[in-house]
Amino acid sequence: MKAGVMADGDSLSSYVADDFGRAPYFLIVDMDTMDYEVVKNEFVNAEGAGMKVADAIVGLGVDVVITGGIGPHGYNKLTNSGITVSYDEDGTVEECVITVKKRLERMAKY
Repeated sequence: MKAGVMADGDSLSSYVADDFGRAPYFLIVDMDTMDYEVVKNEFVNAEGAGMKVADAIVGLGVDVVITGGIGPHGYNKLTNSGITVSYDEDGTVEECVITVKKRLERMAKY
């Protein structure tokens, strides 16, 4: 499973960004191996950044997005595209990926 994690920096030890559209980076993380790819957010200062980032992420083949906060338009765009969104996350990218993976595994049992 792949996660798109909105991040303040470009590594697993970076903190999850508070703002989905204004995050400087998003990391595409393989939730099983923790291998990742860094994508610089080219829309960080754009008007309508949240929707532009949501559109970009939809094309990256992620299963889940992890972020601190997200507006309703970006949230709806992602969920309508079949992507699970986990928001109000706080901590490093690595910590949050592990936490969300465990949560998703528990949910899959039911």
